[in-house]
Amino acid sequence: MSDLPRKAVTRTAKLAALPLGFAGRATWGLGKRIVGESAEIVGRELQQRTAEQLFKVLGELKGGAMKFGQALSVFESALPEEVAGPYRAALTKLQDAAPPMPTRTVHAVLTEHLGEDWAGLFLEFDDKPAAAASIGQVHRGVWHDGREVAVKVQYPGAGEALLSDLNQLSRFARLLGPLIPGMDVKPLIAELRDRVSEELDYGLEAQAQQAHAEEFAGDPDVVVPAVVHQCDQILVTEWIDGVPLSEVISEGTEEQRDRAGQLLSRFLFSGPARTGLLHADPHPGNFRLLPGGPEGEDDWRLGVLDFGTVDRLAGGLPGPIGESLRLTLDGDAEAVYELLCAEGFVKDTIELDPDAVLDYLLPIIEPARAEEFTFTRGWMRSQAARIADPRSPAHQLGKQLNLPPAYLLIHRVTLSTIGVLCQLGATVRLRDELEDWLPGFLPEEELEAPEDLAQEAEDPLAEDAVAEA
Repeated sequence: MSDLPRKAVTRTAKLAALPLGFAGRATWGLGKRIVGESAEIVGRELQQRTAEQLFKVLGELKGGAMKFGQALSVFESALPEEVAGPYRAALTKLQDAAPPMPTRTVHAVLTEHLGEDWAGLFLEFDDKPAAAASIGQVHRGVWHDGREVAVKVQYPGAGEALLSDLNQLSRFARLLGPLIPGMDVKPLIAELRDRVSEELDYGLEAQAQQAHAEEFAGDPDVVVPAVVHQCDQILVTEWIDGVPLSEVISEGTEEQRDRAGQLLSRFLFSGPARTGLLHADPHPGNFRLLPGGPEGEDDWRLGVLDFGTVDRLAGGLPGPIGESLRLTLDGDAEAVYELLCAEGFVKDTIELDPDAVLDYLLPIIEPARAEEFTFTRGWMRSQAARIADPRSPAHQLGKQLNLPPAYLLIHRVTLSTIGVLCQLGATVRLRDELEDWLPGFLPEEELEAPEDLAQEAEDPLAEDAVAEA
């Protein structure tokens, strides 16, 4: 490949090959069954071939096609094992790798945006990419001041390709159903398309990353590399080494998995509270485990990369999320229902049974009820099956609920993070993070109690009250 395949007809043909190829392989599988081969063996081979084609097409096209593949990869925990198994390796590859841009193309982009003497900005620059993403690839280098850096170079034509791919994928959404059973891909594609312009703007990404880097500077748990330089289609940030989360998922120790899961949960909920921004691309390729946590070199910190997609949340996550979660855990069906109606989750034209809504929600929020919860693929699949089964009351009720636009990205990020936690198989004290960071989760009187006691302590007349407290 010399560049992103940008001709619409070429990209459309490649994307069309996904559902058409699936149909062709299904016919091939039927033929194998007719001549007496085991259904299990044929099914396994069929899924493997589909997974290989999925990675090949999405990976080669990069752009929106690869972004779509990355988004799907965090949901594999929800798929039945006979479907998810063959996809797992192929989709995981999309989180960290793709066919690279040729060196001459990389140099041409650097020359265009950094000038003819761009090489003078670096003491070292590795022409071999260290990682590839949906709209750019990353090269390792040493900046002229001696700092090790990651240099993100945007693919030429990335914007055009992103929009073209996502438009075409939207047209094929129904045909893509067999590739990802039980998942409605059209809203996912629409939401990805809405974020295209932001992700292409490396200036916005640099602002979001620097805001996080400054807020988390010196943090014992989370590391965000600082921005070194940014212009147009080039973003230079500090380099961080670490174990990619995809490797922790595939071969990490139980301790690493649990620590990664706890820190991922902490970052999900603390980030908006501390920066007013929600990191909205939580696939494993964007996270690293770094040594040197609070307990020393044998402990771990979470390195966070890629701030191309963020949700801007002044004041942190919306209070109604924490409040509705608390009320659900308390079993207050009427209050939960009233809040969901007020926030637009239940439209004015719809009337539902509050107790049925509570029954729908309780299994989903099980991780917030326990002191600690082990996220597993089995748990995720049971939730997906409960909601996806047309015969299930949960499915019938879920179809009547609405997702307000303001909550769309928050919902996807939360589901994606839960998907990654299930891939990790992590045991997490989620409730601790909710109490610390989620507005509305704790009753107001609990939040005010320490302050009230402090004020009373300053009042000599209140000493007896403090002693009794």
